Amino acid sequence: MVLKNKKILLTGGNGFLGSFVKKELINKGVKEKDIFIPDLPEFDLRNKKTCQKVTKDQDIVIHLAAKVGGIGLNQEKPGELFYNNLIMGIQLMEEARKARVEKFVAIGTICCYPKFTPVPFQEKDLWSGYPEETNAPYGLAKKMLLVQAQAYRKQYGFNAIFLLPVNLYGPEDNFDPKSSHVIPALIKKITDAKKENRNFIEVWGTGKATREFLYVEDAARGIVLATEKYNKPEPVNLGSGIEISINKLAETLCHLMNFKGKIKWDKSKPDGQPRRTLDTSRAKKEFGFTAKTDFEKGLKNTINWYLSHFK
Repeated sequence: MVLKNKKILLTGGNGFLGSFVKKELINKGVKEKDIFIPDLPEFDLRNKKTCQKVTKDQDIVIHLAAKVGGIGLNQEKPGELFYNNLIMGIQLMEEARKARVEKFVAIGTICCYPKFTPVPFQEKDLWSGYPEETNAPYGLAKKMLLVQAQAYRKQYGFNAIFLLPVNLYGPEDNFDPKSSHVIPALIKKITDAKKENRNFIEVWGTGKATREFLYVEDAARGIVLATEKYNKPEPVNLGSGIEISINKLAETLCHLMNFKGKIKWDKSKPDGQPRRTLDTSRAKKEFGFTAKTDFEKGLKNTINWYLSHFK
């Protein structure tokens, strides 16, 4: 699919990932005026009539809008995260189908995978168990978009695809301690400790859990490549293929930020899923995607962005 001259609905287009997807679309020749970003409060995608309105006359829908957060937010508001993500996605895809949109790109989450998925996670294992409890409502809400996409392809011939990006990080991330993920949360903790001359930071869990991280620019490139080139029902992982423990991550950030204090682990708090890393071979095979950004370089870019915006 040639994206130039296509009208594209980009939900969540002003968010962390969305802003980079917009830049990548423009790099591919899409005119800025042809990218429509519906934003709150004017466009509430939980409302069916809003979904009808925003999908009208669009060629492509890239659905990034989501209510997301770290373990804390998932524990505090599981019902809200389930309802908002499910209702937005289901209604938007249905109205896109009715509006005869050419292609729908649904963005899932690593939280769709079962808690004890064999590592590295392969797409075939998505249904081999229940997700990790701390974020299961969110993960299952997003996973239903895969079910919907496959059902609509079978019954209506609707071209909907489903992508599974791993944990993202990079400039412009969410650094609010109430809802941020681990990398921005740690960067803020270290910055605050240095400002306040504290000789330690406190981190949730044991540090033993592992995660994989994908730089936001790489994720945006992968999503746009899939929009151009991928038209099959099977879900596709987007990741870097690099696994790191939370302990090692915290130590790396302390080193990069020249923080000499101790890391205290609050073992009363959950680790979340024990291990997370993806098999990314399908993305490479189907649309030529591999991550390019060196992890430490990506961390430095994220740190520098934060320090320049939150002094």
